[in-house]
Amino acid sequence: MNAAAAVDALVPDAIARTLVDPAAYAGERIHDAYRWLRANNPLGRVEVPGFDPFWAVTRHADILEISRRNALFHSGDRSTTLATIADERRVRRMTGGSPHLVRSLVQMDAPDHPKYRALTFKWFSPGSVRQLEAGIRAIAHAEVGRMAAMGGRCDFVTDVALGYPLHVIMTILGVPMSDKPKMLKLTQDIFGTQDKGKRSLIGALPPFILNRIIAAVMADIRKYFMGIARDRRAHPRDDLASVIANAVIDGAPISDREATGYFTIVATAGHDTTSSSLAGGMGVLARDPGLLAQLKADPALIPAFVEEAIRWTSPVKTFMRSATEDTEVGGRKIAKGDWLMLCYASGNRDEAVFDDPFAFRLDRQPNRQLAFGHGAHMCIGQHLARLELKILFETLLPRLRAIEPDGEMTFTKSWFVNGPRTLPLRFEFA
Repeated sequence: MNAAAAVDALVPDAIARTLVDPAAYAGERIHDAYRWLRANNPLGRVEVPGFDPFWAVTRHADILEISRRNALFHSGDRSTTLATIADERRVRRMTGGSPHLVRSLVQMDAPDHPKYRALTFKWFSPGSVRQLEAGIRAIAHAEVGRMAAMGGRCDFVTDVALGYPLHVIMTILGVPMSDKPKMLKLTQDIFGTQDKGKRSLIGALPPFILNRIIAAVMADIRKYFMGIARDRRAHPRDDLASVIANAVIDGAPISDREATGYFTIVATAGHDTTSSSLAGGMGVLARDPGLLAQLKADPALIPAFVEEAIRWTSPVKTFMRSATEDTEVGGRKIAKGDWLMLCYASGNRDEAVFDDPFAFRLDRQPNRQLAFGHGAHMCIGQHLARLELKILFETLLPRLRAIEPDGEMTFTKSWFVNGPRTLPLRFEFA
């Protein structure tokens, strides 16, 4: 890239720093930055001290193009989530050179990715997911019953949204319900280092102490899931844990590291992102009595509401890709080895695709939201997530007479997975 083109591509410092500030994702600052980028520099080069340079991809069309070209834009060569230079070096030291603490589907490219994805694809196909409906409805009924017993006030995130999808995914995996607190802690530990003030504390720690903390989290995850794997190898059942534990790839049993990665991605992607969309949709309902009345009057609108809640919340804010050769996207020259940030929440507010993108609307047909990704890495659990959300609202709304905020709705601080952290509500059941 020549000097003039480099200057033209460079994102202004204030915008660049917003993109790498976890706190920006807990409010409107990130959307203000995305709006400016889409209008002025939709595929811009970000240079911030402490981070390797990367391209911010903010247009819907460019995100789709990169997501479709999996041989050209890899997931496994660099960290798939934004990381500081120090964090990436630390991970490579801990893993013997790999940029990934866990190797799961999202960190794989062909030829491994399609082989590992095929292991559980049938479990998450639309037909298989439909067979789970009765069990999910029973879980949703129990969750709504618990909410009804709370006396008209709750924090919807901690009291409902976190537990419901976790219960579903634990049922599918075959994990004992007595392990629910342990599973919740493990999934929260994975995503928690950017939130709740931990980032500033962690950043002040000496590297050897930080390494011990990260190693301890990963050791807990490995210990738990390898215990499940050993049990299923000795006593296989008709559950997803048995499928993963007894998987064979290229004629050889799946390694412990990759089994751990598989368990981890199923548990976290099947839980945290769904809970964020559930709470995001509920937050909209609490602020809009007219929308609640509309859905109660016509429950056939619930699927459209669910799809818009997913677009609106966009739980996975970003994923990183790296170029395997020189190419061009959106008029920019991308060099081999360049790192790119796919900004899904920006694509889901792209004015070129969505009319009035900052409004919550049920009439988006089709709703071309990108929250589940696109291409070979499109979320394998998307059909399950939609069904869980649909069933919860179908169960809750007929019983819900009124709902309103009972305090401030706050959001997690993370450039990766982000959604409501607290949602205090007052409500009245019929």
